[in-house]
Amino acid sequence: MMLRTCGRWKFAHIAIGLCTALCLFASGCVTAPYRYGASSGYHTSEQLAAVTDTQIERGRRRPIIDGIGWVVGIPDKIMLWNRRVDNHNISPETEQAIAAYLARNNLTTVKVRLNQYAPGNEWKRLVANKSVGWGWRYTLGTTPWLVETVFTGRLIGGDHYNPFTNTVSIYSDIPAVAMHEGGHAKDFARRYYKGTYAAGYLLPVPPPLWYEPVASNDALSYLRAEGTLADEQPANRILYPAYGTYLGESISTVVPALGKPLYVAGVLGGHLAGRVQARRIVRQRPERIQQVSFEERPSAETEP
Repeated sequence: MMLRTCGRWKFAHIAIGLCTALCLFASGCVTAPYRYGASSGYHTSEQLAAVTDTQIERGRRRPIIDGIGWVVGIPDKIMLWNRRVDNHNISPETEQAIAAYLARNNLTTVKVRLNQYAPGNEWKRLVANKSVGWGWRYTLGTTPWLVETVFTGRLIGGDHYNPFTNTVSIYSDIPAVAMHEGGHAKDFARRYYKGTYAAGYLLPVPPPLWYEPVASNDALSYLRAEGTLADEQPANRILYPAYGTYLGESISTVVPALGKPLYVAGVLGGHLAGRVQARRIVRQRPERIQQVSFEERPSAETEP
């Protein structure tokens, strides 16, 4: 009985820590004016710029493969409570949102693949990305390339950013998720030792405590500056629980005996924090209610 009680107290302390981390994440999202990226502050590669002729590409529609991918993504859809997660059908609105984010932040060498499988071109980008040391590119950098080649995102989903090829891969039709991955690209663009910085992501705790908040905070701050209430609220409702998955999974590696409860606590805490923050936005900026959201704005094809 004493051991069980101690275990409960231990879990309670860790759960409180998770909630505290989520609250800190919430308080840091939009407390300062948004800082747009500038090319003068980036460390880029001329060789990579030369092979980035088309910045955003879309994969061909493959009904059977994409249908399988949709089914494989059901657990993530349930976990994040959003049917657009890993739906492998990216709308023009999401494409327009990530294109605008990259343009406003001068991220000209970032490649965006919308539900696309292109291992040959990704290897070409890996070789050309001289902003990452060759030692990192041909060791740690080949690992994600091999994983993405064999376990293609067209089947297993998983929106992500690859710092070794400077590529954002999107499989979910959610503008905020695309901007979050763009936030990773912006974060890495400012780093001089990109390979070493990427290697830090392999450690169990730093990713959710540093890398993920940096990307999500940038996406949410950008939406505060450029978006509307209809853009911000769903962004908070998806990015907070997504952060909770990283946080719960990371801490569960430190305390494996409480792995599943901590993971669930992180996700539920993220959903709670995201909804609280979404409601708080209305009180903070009521004038944004009447503004037009990204999904309601005309696409580039319909503009005169």
